Amino acid sequence: MVRPSDAAEVKADVADSTPLNQGTTVRHLRRLGLGLGPALFLLLEFSCRERGWPLAAAHLASVAGLMAAWWLTEAVPIPVTSLVPLVLFPLLGISSGTETARQYADPIIFLFIGGFILAAAIQRSGLHRRLALGIVGRLGVEPRRLVLGFMLATALVAMWVSNTATAMLMLPIALAVILHLSDHGTRPEVTLQLGPPLLLGVAYASSIGGMGTVLGTPPNLILAGFLRRTTGLELGFLRWLEFGLPLIVVFLPAAWWILCRYAGEKPLGSLRLELRDAEGYLASAKAALGPMSPAERRVGLVFLVTVLAWVTRQPIDLEVLILPGWSQLPGLEAAFLHDSTVAMTAAVALFLLPDGEGRRLLDWPTAVSAIPWGTVLLFGGGFALAAGFSSSGLADLLGAMLGQLTALPPWLIVLVVCVFMTFLTELTSNTATATMVLPVLAATEQGLGLPPSTLLLPATLSASCAFMLPVATPPNAIVFGSGLIPMGTMARVGLILNLVGVFLIGGLSLLRSTSW
Repeated sequence: MVRPSDAAEVKADVADSTPLNQGTTVRHLRRLGLGLGPALFLLLEFSCRERGWPLAAAHLASVAGLMAAWWLTEAVPIPVTSLVPLVLFPLLGISSGTETARQYADPIIFLFIGGFILAAAIQRSGLHRRLALGIVGRLGVEPRRLVLGFMLATALVAMWVSNTATAMLMLPIALAVILHLSDHGTRPEVTLQLGPPLLLGVAYASSIGGMGTVLGTPPNLILAGFLRRTTGLELGFLRWLEFGLPLIVVFLPAAWWILCRYAGEKPLGSLRLELRDAEGYLASAKAALGPMSPAERRVGLVFLVTVLAWVTRQPIDLEVLILPGWSQLPGLEAAFLHDSTVAMTAAVALFLLPDGEGRRLLDWPTAVSAIPWGTVLLFGGGFALAAGFSSSGLADLLGAMLGQLTALPPWLIVLVVCVFMTFLTELTSNTATATMVLPVLAATEQGLGLPPSTLLLPATLSASCAFMLPVATPPNAIVFGSGLIPMGTMARVGLILNLVGVFLIGGLSLLRSTSW
């Protein structure tokens, strides 16, 4: 488990490794964004009224412009920008304060909170380290297999824990293997050659694994909440897995091959290590864990039951027969139940069950420190903005305007959206970007007559595919702080993976969009 002090050291390393001129540029960008937001608000207000748009739609477009400018430049903290609808929506007559505030308590938000509480219990018990070391140990420590083992373990954890937390959990283990090799006589240049692919593998697998489940990354949850609110479409765990799992199965091996081929000065297949050292470290690390504790077993049981309940809540269509979901059992109202119900049930159970050592499996201080409350507010702000797009009529207006793109084939529009989201999130928060762009893309789908999620799904997943820069995603920043990854290496390999992600996500989206 990564201690808070470890996380602080990683953050400090990332800050120390940031060039001074880059920090100055960020400060200038924030100052620019602070004035750009109100200026964009006034410009859009005037422009929309000149076009004869309804007053509510003009107001909503202006608020969206203000929030987009502040989100993208981080002129004020992102969670603070997310509170703007609570102030401006009632004042401008877009929606009442009660209706706006209701968006900040969406079931998706409680699903997110429940996922983090479950992750906190897994970390507290130490179960995450046992799982990770078990997978890595089974694959062996030949350099390419070592990288693959870490990537598989990381992706598995990231499917259920946030990509940021997963990278924090796996980084100390990866660094320990690298440092152990260095301390036991392996040539320094060989260690440096192994470091970039291994550490980048942890970062990239954190993001790729997060695409596999609706809980994996914040943009996934934003899409689920947006579709539920605007179309009534429920993206439960099983439905998301139908797309996310095949994507991981294809994307993760592709990323592994690219890392082994291009992340070092030479292909990793030509590297020869004294494998006794790495093998010895993994063996000693597993031995240090000792037998499985009661807390690990009980947390693991809660985790498995939770996943099973998520997967089986809704009916499962096997084509030859349909398996009923447990929400359809007599005495239950399926419409009243949600994946967040399962998450909250698991959270409450963790506070009730003993850990076998006189305490509970989880306590409130541990849980509350693990929940990213800023992201919770960001969800609320995004859901409020999405609701405003529909209620104000702005979505219909944008859809009519964007419907003029019918001359372009759908596959080209999907690829353009994937490229746009992938490279935009290299410089911006993927969560804020997804929150800002999804309502516009929903209007585009409507204007073009495309099935729901034809553009929304690839845009959401592409928001997690920024691999080039340390500032693109938290996992990138975390591993870059180790000092073992040259900026040129991350940019070169990340560019290749960005393009691979565009074509994989775009292709799979076009194949499966009609079934959503």
